[in-house]
Amino acid sequence: MESHKEKILVVDDEASIRRILETRLSMIGYEVVTAGDGEEAIAMFRDEIPDLVVLDVMMPKLDGYGVCQELRKESDVPIIMLTALSDVADRITGLELGADDYVVKPFSPKELEARIRSVLRRVDRNTSSGIPSSGVMHISNIRIDANKRQVYKGDERIRLTGMEFSLLELLVGKSGEAFSRADILQEVWGYTPERHVDTRVVDVHISRLRAKLEEDPSNPELILTARGTGYLFQRITESDEG
Repeated sequence: MESHKEKILVVDDEASIRRILETRLSMIGYEVVTAGDGEEAIAMFRDEIPDLVVLDVMMPKLDGYGVCQELRKESDVPIIMLTALSDVADRITGLELGADDYVVKPFSPKELEARIRSVLRRVDRNTSSGIPSSGVMHISNIRIDANKRQVYKGDERIRLTGMEFSLLELLVGKSGEAFSRADILQEVWGYTPERHVDTRVVDVHISRLRAKLEEDPSNPELILTARGTGYLFQRITESDEG
């Protein structure tokens, strides 16, 4: 029986980049489909249902930010954004809209390939660390199901991207233990920060998690800031679990 090939949608208005990435990613075992503008990207996404999207920011018709927003309305598919923008704030915008990671142009294809492998590995991971053997944990009104990689707040399912869930799983699995931003980036995203700005990926994902899980994201009670270190999940005791 032929094994399932993970499918990647590459979206870039530069034909040369599409060709290079299609060739390289196909050679290492992915099925690749491509789109040259934002509107085509959304149509292609709905037709092909890819496992991951590589998404350029600057494109005609609809830019990468707009595409990211549209995809997040209907899917938690992993998104890696390609950006040539030098302004750090512009890079962070994609993350705030729901992207899982970004790579700055000009980029090394090997670097992008490593990022793709890392994101897909985290999203597909079925094992949990520090979560009870049942795979289900209750913390106040939050229920975390590590087997299904789902989170509920009361009776409402809270949609998390694969990377958001992996980040939450890491922090909950070692509740009360502070992680530095660099350690989180290594554990969840699979690479070591080369520049201080790289750790902003972690900050934005923490902010996104707080917005989804905390009663008051501006005054978090679950995902706490460790001054001078990074972040930690509140220490979980038997009395915390409902």
